[in-house]
This record gives sequence, structure tokens and C-alpha cells, in this order.
Amino acid sequence: MTAFPASLTGNTRGIVAMLSAMLWFSLMDAVLKELTASYPFIQIAALRGIVALPLIVAWITWRGQWQQMRRIRWPLQIMRGAIGVPMLFLFTYALQTLPLSTAYTLFFVAPLLVTVFSVLILKEAVPATHWWIIGVGFLGVMVALRPGPSALSDVPALMAGLAVLGAATCYAISAVTARLVGRTDSSESMVLVTLACISLLGGLLAYPTWVPVKPAHGWLLTGLAITGFLGQLSITDAFRHGKASAVAPFEYSALAWGVGLDWVIWQALPDGYTWLGAAIIVASGVYLIRHEQRIARSHANPDHP
Repeated sequence: MTAFPASLTGNTRGIVAMLSAMLWFSLMDAVLKELTASYPFIQIAALRGIVALPLIVAWITWRGQWQQMRRIRWPLQIMRGAIGVPMLFLFTYALQTLPLSTAYTLFFVAPLLVTVFSVLILKEAVPATHWWIIGVGFLGVMVALRPGPSALSDVPALMAGLAVLGAATCYAISAVTARLVGRTDSSESMVLVTLACISLLGGLLAYPTWVPVKPAHGWLLTGLAITGFLGQLSITDAFRHGKASAVAPFEYSALAWGVGLDWVIWQALPDGYTWLGAAIIVASGVYLIRHEQRIARSHANPDHP
């Protein structure tokens, strides 16, 4: 069951679903950022898992998919869930300081890191061209971070930028691990275990500094649960109906949503360095996706020019 018209099929449906997913996830991150003014970032990350867990459980129950939960590769699943904890902690920490658009710009290095970890963990062969593309992408990260004497005068922003890169690294490792887990386990089980790990481990880490949740923030937590849930459904629908090479580039639409939310809610816009870094990183990511598509096509049809 999805909210997309039945007339939408194939890549068109996948692209619309991806645009929708990025909107929902951007709204979720805006809620996370708004909550950083009232609660420790570790607690907010834990709350992200806690409020979403009942919705995922209800979804699995409604679809009658608990039978699939019996076949779970627990070591890999728990490892992947554990990686999700620092990923969310670091990203939430960064949102205390950075605008959404800047955080997204730096996080966009994740697809490039996925390629790196695919080589290191999965031993996949990567053409030499990909390494050049990855190098250019990291150059974009350096531009967005603009390290140097001037950066030392804004230590919180620099630390927040490094935290986003740490979160992107965790995400890339999680994505590569998902390739292994996904060969046997359902996507619903991966979401359930990850949220359970974030709720349990995050809750334990947040407990010593836990701040009672204000009743007035109930609507924010409700929004956090709903936007995260709808984003997960939409992105799953995107890759189910559209080819990854056609759908994945539209993940970068999160930058547009981020810029819009920054302006509407916080009256902030990215500076020139962030725009330039974003352009370099996004161009590198899209080129990498398209290049992989051409390689896959040539392998499938070696006689095709």
C-alpha cells in the first residue's frame, strides 16, 4: 500500500517516490534540529528510534510479515543496527550547529564512501575511473569544510562538519553491510532491528543525562515518527519500482528541501563555499552512478557499442 497513483509505474514512480522520501526525511531532520534546543543530542537520537519503533511493528503486523522475521542473520543485523547508533548521534550533534543544507552537502559524500567500503569489505572490483571520481568528490568536501586558519576561528562548525563526515562513514558501512544482509533477510527486518538497536543502545547511553520530555513537544515527536516512517516507505518503494541508476541521483533533491527548510524556519542560506562544495560532490556522485550504469549495461550486452 502506497500513496502513489497506480498510473505511475517503473522509473517514473521510483523517481516520484524518491523525491517524496527526501521531503519526508528532510522534514524529519528539521524536527531533529528543532529538538536540539531543548534536549541533549544523544537523547534526541534515542527518541528517533523509540517513537518510530511502534509504527514499524504495526506495519509488519498489518502486512502479516512476522513469519519472515524468523530468518534473520542476527550477528550482521545487530552489527548494522549498532552502526546506526553513532551515525544518528553524530548527525544529530551536527544539526545543533549546522544548517540542514550544509549538513546534507557533507553527508552527500556517503555514496562515494560506499564504493570505497565495497572494495575493502566486499572485495568488489572498481575501475580506476571511479577512484578519480571519488577523489574529486572529496575535494568538494574540502571546499565545503574550507579547512585552514579561518576555520579554526569557528571550532563548533568545524567539529560539526567532521561529525557529519563520521555519520556518512557509518552510513556507508551500514549500506555495504545491508548488501550482505539483504541477500537473505527482508528489508522490514533490517529496519526493525536497526530501530530496536537505536532505541535500546541509544536509550542506555542517553539515560544518565535524560531530560524529561515536555508535553508541549508531543507534536514534534509525533511528527518525528510519522515523517521517518513515511520516508522509509517511500524510499523502499522508490528502489522497488525504479532502477537504482535512475532513482539514486534524485537523493540529492534533499539539498533543495534542506535549503527551503533552512530559509522558511531559520532564515538561513548556504554560503558560496557550501554551494561550490555541493556542486562538486553532487556532480561526482551522479557521474559515479551513471558510469556504473554504463558498465553494467556493457557487461549485460558486450556487443553494444
